[in-house]
Amino acid sequence: MFQLGKTIVSEDIIEKDFVCNLSACKGACCIDGDAGAPLDDEESKILKDIYPKVKPFLRKEGIEAIEKQGEYITTDFGDLETPLINGADCAYVIFDDKKTALCGIEEAYNQGVISWKKPVSCHLYPIRVKAYSEFSAVNYDKWEICDDACALGKELQVPIYKFVKEALIRKFGEDWYSELEKVAENYR
Repeated sequence: MFQLGKTIVSEDIIEKDFVCNLSACKGACCIDGDAGAPLDDEESKILKDIYPKVKPFLRKEGIEAIEKQGEYITTDFGDLETPLINGADCAYVIFDDKKTALCGIEEAYNQGVISWKKPVSCHLYPIRVKAYSEFSAVNYDKWEICDDACALGKELQVPIYKFVKEALIRKFGEDWYSELEKVAENYR
């Protein structure tokens, strides 16, 4: 672990390689698991605001889940998350013609309907950020459904921090990312 400003960062994001391989996993991270995508307070407000524009991109089941549970949910621990369809798929998931899970929010963004790409936790994956009172922990979330992404990343020699560069800049800023690059250059 090393410190960058008010973050404690796992060396795994420098050491491990990763490139999403949607043709292999079919977007399993959006449909497997037992929780929705983590959100912060600002993102929950954004979801509420953009939902009418995103709704036309969503599946019937997703719309039903959102209209029953809300644009986001609050867990028993007080955390904010995207709602799920029957405890499985994220309510914002859509599928392409190859049955690959995609994000309905990101599709609306890609088509210029909204200006917000998707929750930063999704954009950052496989990195997870946990906020504490004095700092945020930046960690690699190893999940076996991403084994093909690890293999592709290794083949292409793309470390995690480079794969999620845009998301890290979105979360922590250009200066933070520049400092991370300096650490990575000295580390590898």
